[in-house]
Amino acid sequence: MPHADHWNLDPSTTYLNHGSFGPSPIAVRKAREEWSARLERQPMRFFCQDMEAELHVAAEHLAKFLHTKAARLALVDNATVAMNIVAESVDLKPGDEVLLTDHEYGAVRNIWNHKSQQTGAKIITAQLPFPLDDEGIVTALENAISDNTKMIVISHVTSPTAAILPVKAICQLAKRYGILTAIDGPHAIAMLDVHLDDIGCDYYCASCHKWLCAPFGSGFLWAHPKHHGKIRCPITSWGGSIAGRPSCWQDRINWLGTRDPAPLLSIPAAIEFFSELGLDTFRQHAHKLICHARRELLAMDGIGPFCTSTEADVVSMCAVELPQPADWKPGYHGHPDPLQLELRDEHGIELPVAAWNGRRFLRVSAHLYNSQEDIDKLLNAVNQSRHLR
Repeated sequence: MPHADHWNLDPSTTYLNHGSFGPSPIAVRKAREEWSARLERQPMRFFCQDMEAELHVAAEHLAKFLHTKAARLALVDNATVAMNIVAESVDLKPGDEVLLTDHEYGAVRNIWNHKSQQTGAKIITAQLPFPLDDEGIVTALENAISDNTKMIVISHVTSPTAAILPVKAICQLAKRYGILTAIDGPHAIAMLDVHLDDIGCDYYCASCHKWLCAPFGSGFLWAHPKHHGKIRCPITSWGGSIAGRPSCWQDRINWLGTRDPAPLLSIPAAIEFFSELGLDTFRQHAHKLICHARRELLAMDGIGPFCTSTEADVVSMCAVELPQPADWKPGYHGHPDPLQLELRDEHGIELPVAAWNGRRFLRVSAHLYNSQEDIDKLLNAVNQSRHLR
C-alpha cells in the first residue's frame, strides 16, 4: 500500500505544512471516531467510570514511546495548554528573570510575557549565533544568565527556523546554575528519538498532532516528580478522581469540565501506526525529500540558508531565507506573505512564508504522504514566482 493511501487528503492541494498542522492517517481518525462513539453511547459510564482508566492506558503507551513513566505525564490538548500549566505552576517575583531564545514560538513567548506582567518578572532573550552550532547555542545562553535567572524556556526543535537545539546540554548548564528548565517540544516528537527521563529538564511540553500524527487536540505535559505537588492548572475544576481512585497530580488536569477526550485516547493508535510502518521509514523518506527541497531552493538566485547550515541538521522540515523585494512587508496573522498566497491560490501548495527577526523565510515540511513530485511542484512555483524578488 503506498504511504499516501494511509491519508485522505484533498487531492487538489499539495500539502507541505505538516509541521504546523499534521493530519492523521485514516486508521488514527477511525480510532478517534470509535472513542467518540463509545462516549456518545453511554456518557455517564464513560465519564464517571471508564475515562480515567482509559487515559492512564493512553499515557502508558505514550510513556513507553517517550522512554518515561506514565506517572510523569499528564495528557492535555496541546503544547500551549501544557506551557500555560507550567507558567501557572512556577513561582516568580519582581526582578526574577525568565530566559528565552530569539527562536521561540510566538505563543510560548506570549505565555511568559503574560507571566512577567502578572509577577513583575523580566523576560530576557538570548540571541543565538548564525549559523547555529551546539557550542555557540549553549554559550549564548550562558552569557545571558544572571543571578536573577530562575527559568530557561527553550524549544527542542524550533518552529520558525526548524533548528534542533542541544536541549540536554542546555539542561546541564541550567542545573549548574540552579535554574529550572521548560522545553517546548512539539516538533521533536517522532521526528527525533525523545528520551524524556534522560534530557534533564524540569518540564517538557508537546503536541502529538505534528510528526506523530495523533489527532488534533492531543498533547502532554511531562513534569519531574519533584514538581508534581506544585502543579497548578490555570483552569479550575473539580480536581479529583471522579471514579473514586486515589488522587494524583494529573487530577488537576484530567477533568477540565465536560469534553470529548477521544483525541487523547487515540494517541496509542498513532504510535501503533508508526510501529507498523516504522519510524525510520518516515524519517528517511522525509529527510530525502527535505534535503532535495533545500538543495534546489538554495541553488536559486537570492535564496540562502536559514540557521541550519548542513543537510545533517534537518530531518522532516527545513527553512530557507528568501530575498526581500523593495515593497515587501512582513506578513502576520490573517495577512500572509504574498508568496504564500500565490503558492496557495495559484498552485494549490500549502506551506508558510513568514518573517522572523526581520528576515523572510519559507518553511517546507514533508511526511510519508509527500512525494518528490510535490517538492518539484513547489520548486517550479517558487522559481517562477513574481513575489520572490
